[in-house]
Amino acid sequence: MSTPSTLPPFHLAFPVRDLTEARAFYGELLGCPEGRSSDQWVDFNFHGHQIVAHLAPEECGGTQTSSVDDHNVPVRHFGAVLDMPVWEALAKKLQDAGTKFVIEPYVRFKGEVGEQATMFFMDPSGNALEFKSFKNLDSLFAK
Repeated sequence: MSTPSTLPPFHLAFPVRDLTEARAFYGELLGCPEGRSSDQWVDFNFHGHQIVAHLAPEECGGTQTSSVDDHNVPVRHFGAVLDMPVWEALAKKLQDAGTKFVIEPYVRFKGEVGEQATMFFMDPSGNALEFKSFKNLDSLFAK
């Protein structure tokens, strides 16, 4: 297993309905630097990982949910595990921007293994994102 300092970057491609919206959301709101692009896709540096927004409006929308800690969590989602100060700053930035949360920022599993701060929201194309921060990062995969 790789340790956090040696993890290889992952690559994720996902559909968006409009590249200008994707640039505003991922580039401006979330602060992800833009990489290469074409008229059909755009790369973003997502906390050191490569995500690619592909223009595919017909693939957007519709998310199933699953019950977790009394919340309806979007089953298909992606995001990042952040240090707590970074998570808190992002939560404030999103709240200040008027982001409509699927699940408002809160701490789940309080006092249990895996205690974590989490928040869920959608991008303009209906892709669900989760950002979380663990009280103890060593519990990321703990049972």
